[in-house]
Amino acid sequence: GQFTLSRDGDRIAHMRARSPLFGDVQWAEVWLMDADGGAPLQLTSDTVPQQGPELSPDGNWVLFRADANEDFDFYYNDKIFIVPASGGAARVLLPEFSGAIDQATWSADGRSIFFQANIGVREELFLVDVESLTLTRLTEGDHAIGGAAFDPSNGMAAFTIQTGANPGDVWILDVGGGGQPQQVTHVHDHLADTFFLPRQEAIQWQGDDGLEVEGLLFWPLDYQEGDRYPLIVQTHGGPASSDKFQFGGSSDYIQVLTAKGYFVLLPNYRGSTGYGDAFLRDMVGHYFNQAHKDVMAGVDYLIDRGLVDGGRMGKMGWSAGGHMTNKIITYTDRFKAASSGAGASNWISMYAQSDVRVYRTPWFGGNPWEEDAPVDQYWEDSPLKHVAGVTTPTLFLVGELDFRVPMPQSVEMYRALKAQGVPTHLYVAPRQPHGWRELYHRLYKANVELDWFERWVMDREYVWEEPPEVGK
Repeated sequence: GQFTLSRDGDRIAHMRARSPLFGDVQWAEVWLMDADGGAPLQLTSDTVPQQGPELSPDGNWVLFRADANEDFDFYYNDKIFIVPASGGAARVLLPEFSGAIDQATWSADGRSIFFQANIGVREELFLVDVESLTLTRLTEGDHAIGGAAFDPSNGMAAFTIQTGANPGDVWILDVGGGGQPQQVTHVHDHLADTFFLPRQEAIQWQGDDGLEVEGLLFWPLDYQEGDRYPLIVQTHGGPASSDKFQFGGSSDYIQVLTAKGYFVLLPNYRGSTGYGDAFLRDMVGHYFNQAHKDVMAGVDYLIDRGLVDGGRMGKMGWSAGGHMTNKIITYTDRFKAASSGAGASNWISMYAQSDVRVYRTPWFGGNPWEEDAPVDQYWEDSPLKHVAGVTTPTLFLVGELDFRVPMPQSVEMYRALKAQGVPTHLYVAPRQPHGWRELYHRLYKANVELDWFERWVMDREYVWEEPPEVGK
């Protein structure tokens, strides 16, 4: 799997797994060997997914990341661990850090570790002293840092910064210099001058149990104080991820929705990363515990603020966002329309159909075929169990070659709605995996969803966007 060469070129820190299949990710362990392949040494032995191994400059330690706690219990926000290069027990750094660490690398002298982390609706850069555990935040803003690369030879970091007005130009930062990031490329500077872009803000509300929940709100371009507007709720995938300050893209087309007069809400519901381990682990033992209630509490918050017309709302999402859509339409009839992308409907059949299981086993307390299997919990959290009585007009979209949330999951939900006379349609994209790649399919998805929402939420016609001619 992943590997890094030591800075003296003599050794390789790497991952070894029993197969390259994603379903075996929990069996990947941290190893160290000589650069010629000799003297292999296994440094970890557990059933927790790990990644990013790197040998320290002095050759004494190997850092890696794992979504575990200090006892190597599974399903936590990603943390930094270090393990002796000679073998021994690994220890976690910053066990109480509330963020999820996405990348990490040693400083030139090995006394510090530079890392990138998701903290709620933001992605930032940090530096931690390995001995004192003193944490320094290097960036701060309404943005999402991406693809950070640190060069220890000169102390410089290069990365992208995504904002509501820029999908990600390149910036640099002198990590030890105490200065501010400096923009290097200006590829996207023209967007804010060329297009009307929506206002974007972080908002907070109380969940059903009183816990604070956060999300992002995009405002309609034509917003007028005192008027109420329709709402589209988009829930992120994962579910162990979070929506962060962003520009929007072909999968969510936020700018188009706001141009058509919608508010767009992206809630970081229970189960999201970057809010501490307890927030993430609310799904352990019961997938749909507080997550769907967090979404609806966010909707009510916007209605109570006088911003949203509760009679004109739509729901959409992909992957875990599709799971959430399937749950929401069985939980409430308040949405006028919905679109479920690659969503699970039956967790029992899904467990065997999908290409990965390790992240799902904690949700239900075991697998569905073991002795005394928690089948009741699997079925209780399956939207299909509660599908009787659904009235929300709902689309289902899935890729023909989706191995993560395979097509039968969408078929089961579609057939259930069809049998009950609920307006619905199933779209299967030929050749497409879990994340659709072909541009024509992406455009088709946007067109069919926009047409659906305009029809059922706004009661107006939608003119499909035509693909450009080849060569034009």
